[in-house]
Amino acid sequence: MVKFLQRPSWPPLSRSGWFGLGCVLLLLALGYLGPQLFSLDPYGLGSERLLPPQWTGGTGPLLGTDDLGRDMLARLVYGARSSLSVGLAVVSVSVLIGTTLGLLAGVYGGWIDAAIMRLTDAIMTLPSILLAIVIVAVLGPGLFNAVLAVTLVAIPRFIRIVRSVAALEMKKQYVLAARSCGASRFKILWSEVLPNCWSPVIVQASLGFSDAILEIAALGFLGLGARAPVAEWGMMLADARPFIESAPYLVILPGGCIMLTVLGFNLLGDALQDLLDPKARGGR
Repeated sequence: MVKFLQRPSWPPLSRSGWFGLGCVLLLLALGYLGPQLFSLDPYGLGSERLLPPQWTGGTGPLLGTDDLGRDMLARLVYGARSSLSVGLAVVSVSVLIGTTLGLLAGVYGGWIDAAIMRLTDAIMTLPSILLAIVIVAVLGPGLFNAVLAVTLVAIPRFIRIVRSVAALEMKKQYVLAARSCGASRFKILWSEVLPNCWSPVIVQASLGFSDAILEIAALGFLGLGARAPVAEWGMMLADARPFIESAPYLVILPGGCIMLTVLGFNLLGDALQDLLDPKARGGR
């Protein structure tokens, strides 16, 4: 009897999950605490250009300078803040709109479900990055338009996930019991179905964070995202192309930051998926 009364224990976070969490916390610390703790100027021009990093024998700044004499460490730190802020904006708006539309489609069904899902299918017919490029090409280059394009591309993923969970929950006995007691669909949506949708939404938000950062960096690399002199990793990669042989660190440093960020959020998302899985908690 005691065994059945015990609360199910949560599985520990995996090693890869801890590594991903460490990467995310490191990026948060660099992006938001680094400029406060160190006097970094990402826009200051200098006469000493293309100085190599100190670990290669350079005598200038820690991570060297770019072709305009700007401190690479400062630009990477401010690039982390820019990328994390953009990812947060994309994920926040996508979760809000995607969850709302997915709940409406899964709970109300009928023509509402058909209209929302056909629009979602139409958006998802094209690859996400290609659709984002088309939207930015129509709206014009710029960081705001790039964020808007990536957000529009990310919303259908949340719609499909939430809609599938909501439609499944609507068939369960506790929802049928609530309907038989006279509960409205909106009350069922808010108090019964929505709490059961948070686990997959949290996992998708973590994975969507890395997708948003990667797509914003891709748009910046193509010249459709952030504009100079904003410090943004994708644009830094584009500016470093002429110096890929003479100063490879200009490519390695922002590229490594993008890789570490995407890897960290993907590992954290996979760990959260295992952590929030009811079967992993011993439930049925």
